[in-house]
Amino acid sequence: MDAFTIWFTGLSGSGKSTLSRRTYLEIKKRGLKAELLDGDIIRTNFSQELGFTKRERDINVKRIGFLSWLLNKHGIISVVAAIAPYEETRQLNRKLIPNYIEVFCNCPLEVVEKRDVKGLYAKARRGEIPNFTGISDPYEPPRNPEIEVFTDKETVAESMQKIISYLEKKGFLPATENNIDLTVIEEEERLLREHLRQLGFARKSW
Repeated sequence: MDAFTIWFTGLSGSGKSTLSRRTYLEIKKRGLKAELLDGDIIRTNFSQELGFTKRERDINVKRIGFLSWLLNKHGIISVVAAIAPYEETRQLNRKLIPNYIEVFCNCPLEVVEKRDVKGLYAKARRGEIPNFTGISDPYEPPRNPEIEVFTDKETVAESMQKIISYLEKKGFLPATENNIDLTVIEEEERLLREHLRQLGFARKSW
């Protein structure tokens, strides 16, 4: 099977991290090679010098796109969870990566604000966080995403069904599982992320 990049885009709090992690685990469960590129890992190790201006966001998204292309080139699936707010930059990655799959986590601003346990949206509205996507900086919804999930209306299981069904239908995932124990995979990922956190390569554990 050909490697591919599946990119979860959407506002902060729209469900990107949850869905990308579950998709990554499902891919691993079916015996395929994959890497999960989430915002924590990327910002900590590849873009720590960047802020959140449009130029800096574009650089960050391009870096993730190029890293995904390299992984795909060597047969490794890339699962990305990144806001990637600008359509032009997303389209550039689409042109670069042969098998590019975009998942739009569609969720209204008022819903993600209510979900925000860290209070980031409230701080942004008070002007304490500049260049915050959805408040003081725009988010340009994808024009033609391969998959669109409505995370304010769908359960996680319903959104996952859409994602997995698409990947199976397009031949990116085998239709049958390899009977790999999901709890074993999760424990391996937890230990790996904790190791990275202790060494300073990640800010949080799995």
